[in-house]
Amino acid sequence: MHRLALVAAFCFAATPSLAQMVTISPQQIGEIFCISRLGNDMAPVQVLLTTELTAAIAEAEMKNDAIQKAHPDEKPPLGDGIPWQAFPDYAAECKVGAVTLEADRAVVDIAYGFPDYPDADFTDHLQLILVAQPNLGEPLWRIENLAYATDGDLRSVLLSAFAN
Repeated sequence: MHRLALVAAFCFAATPSLAQMVTISPQQIGEIFCISRLGNDMAPVQVLLTTELTAAIAEAEMKNDAIQKAHPDEKPPLGDGIPWQAFPDYAAECKVGAVTLEADRAVVDIAYGFPDYPDADFTDHLQLILVAQPNLGEPLWRIENLAYATDGDLRSVLLSAFAN
């Protein structure tokens, strides 16, 4: 009987409900972003976006789809997809650079590399913010925007693509 009590106590102590939550750091979000860019699959990143950025992307995609349906022979504003980086060319390298933390904000440098054309290398900047999670004890880092190596940022491009 003591063995059963000992096993039950051990199982109870090892349950996930007692485990300490570990949040994803800005550095790790940058790494996930780079893996997604190199793999041309942004699905893992989409769960790391703020609600507002997710809504802005959904609205832009909806408008893009409407334009595509109305003018099937023309390329719509987002014909190449969501502009997740400053330049549409596929970069063979993507690395996380400097990470700057300031209160509830972080900037993560995303460095794109072209080994055969190093003059084409550029660095974009993920802009992160801590977002409160009502069901969790601590806020989580989320991508609020993406500042391009050139002028502009993702949110601005999404808005201007459909401004008439």
